[in-house]
Amino acid sequence: MVLHPASDYLDLAHCPCPELFPEGREVWEALPEIAGWLRGRGEAVMSGELYGGAGSAFIGAGVHVGRGTVIMPGACLQGPAWIGEDCRIGPGCWIRENTVVGRGAILGNSCELKNCVIGDGAEVPHWNYVGDSILGWKAHLGAGVVLSNWRHDHGAVPVLDERGPGGRIATGLAKFGAVLGDRADIGAHAVLNPGSMIGRGSVLYPGTVWRGVLAGGMLVKVRQEQVVVVERR
Repeated sequence: MVLHPASDYLDLAHCPCPELFPEGREVWEALPEIAGWLRGRGEAVMSGELYGGAGSAFIGAGVHVGRGTVIMPGACLQGPAWIGEDCRIGPGCWIRENTVVGRGAILGNSCELKNCVIGDGAEVPHWNYVGDSILGWKAHLGAGVVLSNWRHDHGAVPVLDERGPGGRIATGLAKFGAVLGDRADIGAHAVLNPGSMIGRGSVLYPGTVWRGVLAGGMLVKVRQEQVVVVERR
């Protein structure tokens, strides 16, 4: 029984690689297949614009950049990677192996991405880490959001779901960050622990530390106790 199909999270009309998400599979099963999808895309093409001119950014072999995409100075597109049209790639952005990015996405300054799928219009704008993860259409990460993808005990990453045996669903993945549904919005400096699943349109307050499954249309609030006292010198 499939408990987390792609259709629960993603509008595949706004996904750059819908072939990776056939019916009857868990959505995270696409992650090990990104590399093969990229190998099957043919020769890489650079059709974007280097804002600082030739040599202002590093673009490795096997990196496809679509038309209208602007790459700022200091970016590093290591690849192999597929970057869609009309994207914006900020200074210091490091796009590592097996990254697939849809149309109109923002990959901002000092972000790092690897082995991930980024949907059309998604925003990864400032100091973000996105590893072994899937972001849906118009998903948004606030500044400093981290999608953690690795367990400190080196074990395979499960999805914590009460419907699974013992409250867990085995993924068999040594590295698995998060799945964010379409229009999910993660507040600044939040941390999503490995295997997190965030439903469509859900919002996490800044500073949230999340683990497990969040249904669509939910709001996670963080209440912080603050004490103000008179300064004594």
